[in-house]
Amino acid sequence: MAEDCDVRSGPYQILVGLVGRGIQLSRTPAMHEAEGRARGLSYIYRLLDTDRMGAAPPRLAEILAFAEHLGFDGLNVTFPYKQEIIPLLDGLSEAAEALGSVNTVVLREGRRIGHNTDMWGFRESFRRDMAGAPRENVLLLGAGGAGAAVAHALLDSGTGYLALHDVDLTKAAALAQRLASRFGADRVTIATDMGEAAARVDGIVNATPVGMAKLPGIPLDPELLRAESWVADIVYFPLETELLREARRRGSRTLGGEGMAVYQAARAFELFTGISPDVDRMKRAFASFDDMGAVERSNR
Repeated sequence: MAEDCDVRSGPYQILVGLVGRGIQLSRTPAMHEAEGRARGLSYIYRLLDTDRMGAAPPRLAEILAFAEHLGFDGLNVTFPYKQEIIPLLDGLSEAAEALGSVNTVVLREGRRIGHNTDMWGFRESFRRDMAGAPRENVLLLGAGGAGAAVAHALLDSGTGYLALHDVDLTKAAALAQRLASRFGADRVTIATDMGEAAARVDGIVNATPVGMAKLPGIPLDPELLRAESWVADIVYFPLETELLREARRRGSRTLGGEGMAVYQAARAFELFTGISPDVDRMKRAFASFDDMGAVERSNR
């Protein structure tokens, strides 16, 4: 990947990117670049999509070295690299260390420092858009990096009892153990019987990649959805996932992935630039950026 060139030789002041698989529909570049322009910055945001890097894509370590070579100021990190990237970093923020997950890496003075803005992003989205929703008992689908962030956000902001489900039982057990050590063993359990768990919870959160444009589908049997339980999905491309569509059809209150995407991006922008962004402006950039435009833009 490394080329003997420097894209920072032009007028760019901030150069950042997103590392992940199947991320061509991401709205994150539009939010960052719009806010950068509004702040008078030459702000460039690139997609580093390993699905577009050939049949044998470079290793994550090589992508990080490539970014450093080209003078990137930082990277956002998404599926499936939020945990894989940790051994490649020089340090972690308190939140990233507690979650065991990184979605933002600041590259500065030869050091790679990992942060996690997902937890704050979900917490803010839920606080603002699901006010008054009961959350004593919640079923969380997914124990990966995003699942860890959502779990911490829920338990840190009022959820009394969290049932955790993941198709990888080892991963679910590892996250449950970390959560129990911080919040108490009586507040976390592993849900092995989805029917039983879904029947008694106030809400369900999908923190798996199922439902993304790249991984269409629904993460649980739609017959388990009840009008009495709210449903949240952190997937934001597409905004209308099959899970949310089925939940609305059954009368459930729903929360899409837009809010988490915007708030985590706002916090990442601040880490990259040292400037506190206008969240409402970033939200407008998110809303105005259609999926077709994302594909066209990423192919330029």
